[in-house]
Amino acid sequence: MTGKSTNHPRVAVVTGSESGIGRAIAVALAADGYDVGITSYRDDEHAQRTADEVRKAGRRAEIRDLDLTRLPGAADVIDELADALGGIGVLVNCAGTGTTTPVLDTGWDEWRQVLAVDLDGPFLCAQRAARRMVEAGRGGRIINITSVHETQPRVGAGAYCAAKGGLGLLTRVMALELGEHGITVNSVAPGEIATPMTGQEDVDPTGVERPGVPLGRPGDAREVAAVVAFLAGPGATYVTGSSWPVDGGMLNMGPQAGSHLTGNDWRRP
Repeated sequence: MTGKSTNHPRVAVVTGSESGIGRAIAVALAADGYDVGITSYRDDEHAQRTADEVRKAGRRAEIRDLDLTRLPGAADVIDELADALGGIGVLVNCAGTGTTTPVLDTGWDEWRQVLAVDLDGPFLCAQRAARRMVEAGRGGRIINITSVHETQPRVGAGAYCAAKGGLGLLTRVMALELGEHGITVNSVAPGEIATPMTGQEDVDPTGVERPGVPLGRPGDAREVAAVVAFLAGPGATYVTGSSWPVDGGMLNMGPQAGSHLTGNDWRRP
């Protein structure tokens, strides 16, 4: 049946939520009333900090280890967290990795690792979550964290761009297929965000100059989380199959130019 109404469980699973964007998303969803399943990759201490913040918001938190290079079995974590928390209404695929290796120098193992973590893993996790959502019959939300490189290339990021581009198109296919079940599927595409992945943990992004980005700075992880929270919330019930850049205008410059320009001459004709 199409046009199905949704009242999905107030349970969210956020992969890669031990730090950075994933942690900010977990905390934002907890503030919106979600119990949160947290995944950790070799950093139990940081995952526990995320759980502590979720609990400070008065919500339940469960932690499980997740290594997306160990597929397909690693996707079992979605079912484990859903069982522990009593269902799943929102999945946020945030776990990711990347490299800075030119295509000619990229080895097979490196290529496969990036594709496993950034594309294979999100596919399997989304499939597990969607199956549970369909069975429950209450709709749901799947949100994939891609990148501006979902649509734009970058030198030295062949594997990363291939994976994020694939995840962006997978998002749109899943939106078509799952809409009849009241499940929306969208992607959020960050630009440069001040996180451990970009070497800027605990940095105030307003104090970092990025002349090639129209807003002149990197983003804050909470700015990404706010868009995810919107897509998970009641205001986005009719939003599906879309990609939401959170990039300070970087895509309008081209991501390569946006991060590499060192002056503001481009602002003047």
